[in-house]
Amino acid sequence: MINIMMPIMRTTLTVDDDIAAELRRIAGSTHRGFKAVVNELLRRGLVAGPKPSLAATPFVVKAKSCGFLPGIDPLKLNQLSDEIETDDLIDRHRTGGRKR
Repeated sequence: MINIMMPIMRTTLTVDDDIAAELRRIAGSTHRGFKAVVNELLRRGLVAGPKPSLAATPFVVKAKSCGFLPGIDPLKLNQLSDEIETDDLIDRHRTGGRKR
């Protein structure tokens, strides 16, 4: 069996009064030392990883039916798109492939 001495780091940890009281309560109820309870809870927290942030209510887009303005025929929109594309193609042919 190999015995390795791990250095112990001593530090001062300032905790809020309510946290200290809860740590003392846990230490007393489990018959363990304060330091052992702090170390165990710190390890648990580090192993658990970061807690997902509690975002506000998710953003939801509310759809609103606007319809088309009077005089616009939605069935002719593809035809309009084709005409614009054709005009653009003709213009590029006339200008040697350069866009306006």
